[in-house]
Amino acid sequence: MISPIRYVLLAVAAIPFIYYFIALFSVWRFFRSSLRRSTPSDSYTPPVSNLKPIRGLDPKAYENFASFCRQDYPDYEVLFCVGREDDPAVPVLEKLIRDFPERRIRVLFGSGGVGSNDKVIKLSRLVSEAQHEVVVISDSDVRVGPDYLRKVVAPLADSKVGAVTCFYVAAEDKNLIDSLQSIGMFSDFYVGIMVARQLDGVKFALGPTIATTRQRLAGFGGYDAIKNRPADDLLVGRLIAEQGYEVELLPYTILTVADYGSMRDLFHKRLRWIVVMRHLRPWGHFGLIFTLGLPWCLVAIAIQPTVGVALGYLGAYIVMRFAMTWMVGIWGLKQDVLWKKLVLIPTWDALAFCMWLTSFSRHSIRWRNVEYYIRDGRLVPVVPIDAAPTG
Repeated sequence: MISPIRYVLLAVAAIPFIYYFIALFSVWRFFRSSLRRSTPSDSYTPPVSNLKPIRGLDPKAYENFASFCRQDYPDYEVLFCVGREDDPAVPVLEKLIRDFPERRIRVLFGSGGVGSNDKVIKLSRLVSEAQHEVVVISDSDVRVGPDYLRKVVAPLADSKVGAVTCFYVAAEDKNLIDSLQSIGMFSDFYVGIMVARQLDGVKFALGPTIATTRQRLAGFGGYDAIKNRPADDLLVGRLIAEQGYEVELLPYTILTVADYGSMRDLFHKRLRWIVVMRHLRPWGHFGLIFTLGLPWCLVAIAIQPTVGVALGYLGAYIVMRFAMTWMVGIWGLKQDVLWKKLVLIPTWDALAFCMWLTSFSRHSIRWRNVEYYIRDGRLVPVVPIDAAPTG
């Protein structure tokens, strides 16, 4: 006979399944509404400034940058901001300018500002130097198709839309580490985004792509107002939404080129994000424990080690996790190759649980070879910026 305490613990262990039901409904509703929603007309093509802050050289950087020079779009410029003239990305940018003489490409050196978030300081200068009102901001590891600008700019034709963002997928998965990263994005990160959208609307943006206007950025003080803050992409979406505008999340994908050299690299890069979230949303971060089904299934089995409990909890966990990942990656985002990686979901979930536990012991993050504390929602370099290593 199961004791009352065990009943309570078994009930608690079932809480992640409630989250999974919400997630399945949220994913279904997002992609279902996307299919029914009329596609914005590609005829809205205002002049655009592509803004790219650069620090160091990402894998296959030339191919990434060149994709922005092959856009099927009538009028646009591409602006890069590099901290120093000896940055290893500079020769690649010089080759880009030679190879695409028909494109307006400018390279700015130095941010001209002071702050702890190097990327944001560069973006502040890029926005001020942009020739056009519409700006499209993207990371240096992003690669896009020729229709990219038409897709992400079109929703801005609606005056209610203040920013546009979209999903991103790996350009290729070369090894197990890359495959784990991909399965984590589809089964975990994007699922969480869908739930957040369903419960509270889209009040965030995803860093690989943000399309907006200089006026919308100026509405919250521009990038200069967040130059000492982490998670600038999240903040830009939130601050634009707080002005009363909609942030449009498109069911459209771009590519990113991964640079995970080892499992350690993957662990620490994902850990960096989750540590930032622990500081920005401490209660929400703590609540993540009730979205992690695998450890709770093991708890349930430890409490009541019977075949029925094992099959019930683990069976429900596997079916629901596979279903939500299939809905996001294969049904929604048309990533058919994801079929081969579904078996990695439990491995990823175990890794995600380890990251969550580890995040409580971390007091700093590392980004681009610089160590930062997060204090009162701000980035504080462990070593003063002037003395910090570059790269």
